[in-house]
Amino acid sequence: MPKVKTAIIGSGNIGTDLMMKIIGNSEVLEMTALIGVDPASEGLSRASRLNVATSHDGIDGLVGLPQFGDIQIVFDATSAAAHKKHDEVLQRHGKQVVDLTPAAIGPYVVSTVNLEDHLASGNVNMVTCGGQATIPIVAAVSRVAKVRYAEIVASIASKSAGPGTRANVDEFTGTTARALETVGGAERGKAIIVLNPAEPPLMMRDTVLCLCDIADEDAIRASIIDMVRAVQAFVPGYRLKQDIQIQLITSKAPLVVPGRSEPFTGLRIGVFLEVEGAAHYLPAYAGNLDIMTSAALRTAERLADLRNWTS
Repeated sequence: MPKVKTAIIGSGNIGTDLMMKIIGNSEVLEMTALIGVDPASEGLSRASRLNVATSHDGIDGLVGLPQFGDIQIVFDATSAAAHKKHDEVLQRHGKQVVDLTPAAIGPYVVSTVNLEDHLASGNVNMVTCGGQATIPIVAAVSRVAKVRYAEIVASIASKSAGPGTRANVDEFTGTTARALETVGGAERGKAIIVLNPAEPPLMMRDTVLCLCDIADEDAIRASIIDMVRAVQAFVPGYRLKQDIQIQLITSKAPLVVPGRSEPFTGLRIGVFLEVEGAAHYLPAYAGNLDIMTSAALRTAERLADLRNWTS
């Protein structure tokens, strides 16, 4: 079975981790080119040693490669600002784009929630690492009860956040919050990211708070656990860190919720997650990279299957 030729723009932590996943784990995709802007980057050096074509001339360097015409899927692991130009060029050449930046030019895709809804799109957006980790939980609650407010805090090791991640912090919060609403089903969403400088580095941790209408608590727990298992199918290090917490909020002690004119009464749900990375490139504490690149890989493989590129 022929593999689908792919390229990655961005030779930093995310791009290099994704490259190693494609080379080592994918039976569908072929790693054809890694593109960067820094000729001294570790990612480009590693790609060269693995006989992957490279260029440090950005998108122009990719278009200029002899292999460019055969490449069908391009991952963008740069920045939200750079992605706009990249997408314009790639769409002119008819390339399928999988966007790992928070640019959100294409529809948001969280593979365990709505992957099948956007397989016809020429550009799909993988939201953010925090979104990939937490939106499935909000969606799981939404399957049972209406979520009036969802708030997530994603804490990642500072060492796992390269220049691209740091440049996208503002976009991270906005994109993740919107996706909590459009994909997760919350009426209102809020996202916070924390770059933790602790030594030794800590695993990625995510806290999910949902305020929802009163519903069957056992059904909510079961839905969340089913969703955790679905994510674990491609991110084995994704797990609940503590028991799911559900508390009834009554009119005797209501909550004031951002964006709501009236105090909230209903269920408050707390979910605490840990994401351990597969250590394909960075150490296991970089679960934020692992869940992002794993979701992107899974999405690209499904896109290739849908278009019969592997037959």
